[in-house]
Amino acid sequence: MQTSEPHMQPGGDGTGLPLRVEPGWRIGILYSRSGATSVTESEHFFGTTLAIEEINARGGVLDRPLVPTVYDPRGDSDEYQRLASRLLMTDEINVIFGCSRSSSRKAVLPVIERHNALLWYCSFYEGFEYSPNVIYTGAVPNQNSVQLAAYLLRHRGTRLFLVGNDYIYPRESNRIMREVVEDHGGEILDEVYVPLEAGRAQLMDVLEDIEVAQPDVIFSTLVGDSAREFYALYRERGLDPARMPIASLSMAEQEIHMVGPTLCEGHITAATYFGSLANESNRHFTHLWRKRFGERPTSTWSEMAYTQVHLFARALERTGSLERHRLVEAAHAFPFDSPEGRVTVDADNNHCALTPRIGICRGDGQFDVIWESPEPIKPDPYLSTLGFSNFWLR
Repeated sequence: MQTSEPHMQPGGDGTGLPLRVEPGWRIGILYSRSGATSVTESEHFFGTTLAIEEINARGGVLDRPLVPTVYDPRGDSDEYQRLASRLLMTDEINVIFGCSRSSSRKAVLPVIERHNALLWYCSFYEGFEYSPNVIYTGAVPNQNSVQLAAYLLRHRGTRLFLVGNDYIYPRESNRIMREVVEDHGGEILDEVYVPLEAGRAQLMDVLEDIEVAQPDVIFSTLVGDSAREFYALYRERGLDPARMPIASLSMAEQEIHMVGPTLCEGHITAATYFGSLANESNRHFTHLWRKRFGERPTSTWSEMAYTQVHLFARALERTGSLERHRLVEAAHAFPFDSPEGRVTVDADNNHCALTPRIGICRGDGQFDVIWESPEPIKPDPYLSTLGFSNFWLR
């Protein structure tokens, strides 16, 4: 990413010589552009890039540009930790936009907290975490998993098969899905994990197990390369999403485009954003996106990365400071009308109130939104008030 030059103010003696240098607001960006999750993390990166360029084109924040320092951790948790330390200690940057998987977030969290820095984390995740040094802008289970479980049990059947990659997010998400389904009369037929780099043979073994089990729905917490391969192999084996769909929290528009939209048609995703949303903020976002990136579709991965930079800029405009405590307090105070709707940062837990939605993939790679919450849902990362009476079941 290109960075802007410092702003120079002309000297008061009329010579035009610099009176003082007003540097830009220096921030760090830490997303993997290579590795197993490079596609979705690149979407985080592009959404972040778009927001920075938009803000800087308008004059920056308080007449100073956002100046990013960018590193690629290549999907390696140790590298995330090393590069976060480099941003904080060598580059002397204390606001970082980054991480995608829970494993990378947990790798950098001790470093962030030790230096009293601020991490903006835009991925939906399994919850059960709070740090005063993180603003969590992605959905937690009471904003996606619970609604998806309610919909599946009511409309698709009670027998579920769970498959995921073998790391924190899939295991915790599947634990939550199991609890919700079993507590409300459903049955988990099997729960299977494969490595993040799982190949065709391992995924074919899972599909054979699914064919034997004959569930009503497959709940997939596969991510990255293995998720795309799984969706492609599903149709290759002649399995029909109209009868037995894959339901996911992560399979979004760009990956569907890569798999092939007709191969994904009929599968289900629960998310707070879909590119097909018809509101003014999303029309603005998609216009900027297409102008910058062409026909590459927007998705929940790129949208929340874009949104959180705008949340940060609004907070920075009011504080004029990169000091963590002041930024966090300001972020609590000012909502943002994002492409997915009104977003606010909850002062109780640093997570965001978001609008849950459920979509079914169309043949053109976009989603028909078949249900959405009438209003943003307050984040409850610890699922302290879980109850289906609070959610749509019709």
